[in-house]
Amino acid sequence: MINITHFLKVIGLLCVFFCSTISAQTVVNGFFPAKNDFTFASSYSYKSYDNFFRGDVQTIANPANMGEISSDIVSIYAEYGVMDWLSATMTLPYISTKNSTGALDPVSQTDEVSGIQDLSLFLKGKVISKSFSNSSKIELGGIAGASVPVGGYEEAGILSIGNGALAIDGGAVIQLTSPSNLFVELQALYSYRNNADFEVPNAALFSAKLGYYTRWFYAHVKIGVQNSLDGLDIGTPEFAAAGGAAALPETEVDYTNFNFDLYVPVYKQNFGISAGYNANMTGRNYDRTSGYSVGLVYKTN
Repeated sequence: MINITHFLKVIGLLCVFFCSTISAQTVVNGFFPAKNDFTFASSYSYKSYDNFFRGDVQTIANPANMGEISSDIVSIYAEYGVMDWLSATMTLPYISTKNSTGALDPVSQTDEVSGIQDLSLFLKGKVISKSFSNSSKIELGGIAGASVPVGGYEEAGILSIGNGALAIDGGAVIQLTSPSNLFVELQALYSYRNNADFEVPNAALFSAKLGYYTRWFYAHVKIGVQNSLDGLDIGTPEFAAAGGAAALPETEVDYTNFNFDLYVPVYKQNFGISAGYNANMTGRNYDRTSGYSVGLVYKTN
């Protein structure tokens, strides 16, 4: 088995940040970097959608005659191995969202919104690591972190780039790696969300990942799920009474999405390029978006 763990330990996400306007994604993975290992990545992502889920019913058009709504996202990602068993992760995206018809957002009164979204900081600690006689390995880690709005963006409205909530997350990740470098990762988080102006629902986040790596490439497929624990449904009398589009941060946001990510080292296994594809398959008060990403990755040895 070729061991390339040093440069793959944090590439599982590949800095693919398809950030929803009203929900969060998990930002850590099941690999644990060694002490003092450092990874920095930057990426560009594009996503778009021309229909969404009003409640749990998929519509054939976006609200307010906005046509296709698209987003350009530039993100940075960094992870540092504080100890062999403990790492720190940081992410920060800049998002620009617009619609194709020029119709004005009913809250922000503009057809384009852009700005820095939320700064996310996470700690990941290894709790259990066990190797078996056939060279397979299982590792269990604990995750704790927070996402803080830093861009001063408008929190409500159809084109808003975030819900403006402080999110405090905690959970666990487990990964089983086979002797042939095939691995399975499962992750579960609880996300507590607080906004002084809106009752943003708390949520449970889950993901399941199947991946494979060699010395020449890394690839994985992932299914991600968010389940909000309460909230309003778009189009109901309660939603209208709460303010309609001005109350979007208070909606119940559920989704199931699909991700495919690929990483290829290009120079001495310190520099590499990443690419990804993402699509939302089902949802509740959520967009039916799909998109792609490309990125550059630097990793110390």
